[in-house]
Amino acid sequence: MSEENKKLLTVSASPHRRTQDTTTGIMLDVIIALVPALVLSVVLFGFRSLAVIAVSVVSCVVFEYICRKVMKRNNTLGDLSAIVTGILLAFNLPSSMPLWMVVIGDAVAIIVVKQFFGGIGQNFVNPALVGRIVLMMSFPTYTNSFPTPFAWRIEELDAVTSATPLAQFAGNYSIDSALSVMNSAELPSLAQMFFGIRGGCLGETCAAALIVGGLYLIVRKVITPTIPLFYVGTVAVAMLIAGSGNISFVAYQLLSGGLLLGAIFMATDYTTSPLGFKGKVIFAVGCGIITSLIRIFGSLPEGVSFSIILMNILVPHIESLTSSKPFGTVKEKKSKKEEVA
Repeated sequence: MSEENKKLLTVSASPHRRTQDTTTGIMLDVIIALVPALVLSVVLFGFRSLAVIAVSVVSCVVFEYICRKVMKRNNTLGDLSAIVTGILLAFNLPSSMPLWMVVIGDAVAIIVVKQFFGGIGQNFVNPALVGRIVLMMSFPTYTNSFPTPFAWRIEELDAVTSATPLAQFAGNYSIDSALSVMNSAELPSLAQMFFGIRGGCLGETCAAALIVGGLYLIVRKVITPTIPLFYVGTVAVAMLIAGSGNISFVAYQLLSGGLLLGAIFMATDYTTSPLGFKGKVIFAVGCGIITSLIRIFGSLPEGVSFSIILMNILVPHIESLTSSKPFGTVKEKKSKKEEVA
């Protein structure tokens, strides 16, 4: 037998499917997909937003480098995951956020959530979301102060702030109250909501930019549309019921808050989401239900961060319930003695 034929018959351990995709390549695609929202955040909220993003990214990179050195592990900066975490955390913060607070959130995300559990692929919840929740619980005044779009042209940024659409809907989920909010002059139009001309965090306001980024990831096969579609679809159905069939109310709910940012870029995280189709559907529907319940009945106007984190914790159980059985396996029958015992 020739050497060439021997190579064709080489037996190796699974997985047998080979791909040219690398962690670095996937993370680079995610960064590219985030660029439209990043550019729009600068346009809407000024260069202060660029400072928040830059500080967040640099802090994440530095914390990861120091952690890997102290823990005597291989350097993983080349996989670009720290940069993605930094951008996503910044996207979940307002442009007026004090920079030293941003650094605290980055420390929690990288050191506590990611590196303490072994690094990329080992964390059981999304690092950026945990960092955001810690900042939101620790500094609620700053995380809930949202500059008005284009207010950066005014010298004192903090002097011009606006309530988010979800904050205006908070406590007004009866159809009459919701219609009153939608008819108010303070609420942005749906067109303004779609293009991000509203108060909110850096990366969550412009739905158009997020959708473009999501389509890029789907075309590049970095993510599948399963989780985003079922997550957003579940919220749409829940809000259709809560709004007594009012389509405008549903549209405001889908375009408000961090729903699209969370559904496209954070709920689809490989490490913290299920692998199979059934698992993804259960995960996404669970996120949608929890998000809707928090928005309608909770004291917080937003529920995306908490819903994704809670479902992240349940992923191992979802996987065990939905994972396919190996081909050809037969369930062992219990003997009568074992059944009696």
